[in-house]
Amino acid sequence: MGIHRLNHAVLYVGDLARSIAFYRNVLGFRPVPMTPDGFRGAAFLQAPDSTNDHDLGLFEVGAAAGPSQAGRATVGLYHLAWELDTLDELARTAQRLAAADALVGTADHGTTKSLYGRDPDGLEFEIVWIVPAHLLDDAALTARTRIGRLDIDRERQRYGGQTRGGVGISVPA
Repeated sequence: MGIHRLNHAVLYVGDLARSIAFYRNVLGFRPVPMTPDGFRGAAFLQAPDSTNDHDLGLFEVGAAAGPSQAGRATVGLYHLAWELDTLDELARTAQRLAAADALVGTADHGTTKSLYGRDPDGLEFEIVWIVPAHLLDDAALTARTRIGRLDIDRERQRYGGQTRGGVGISVPA
């Protein structure tokens, strides 16, 4: 058997309290009490509907740390992508990201509908809704080779705001 999914990610952050507040207030993550005794400057968080022990680890390196140069001056991770169940939730998340001045872009990839955000340290992430397998058509499959403008309201009219995404793709049918 091989790898079948990402279990968690760990990020280095400048200010732990600020990062916890962002991931909690904007994306709904909740702190998990599992920091080892005597270990300072770390927090572990679980995504709202996750069954993982934790989905995100945050390790504080201090406010003097410079911003990540990954993709600009060094190699490194570009972004993590988290999946949502419905287009209605994608729309609500877009509003929360915009209100926090953390929404940096949107994209229609045909088979996926994506928001791009940036946390307080400038680390980028993607929030995605995946078209369920039974709704994939030639238009969606052809469009995945380009990046189009995302119109969440149009996508909700097309697929339904409460249609569960990823079924038959990332979620068993």
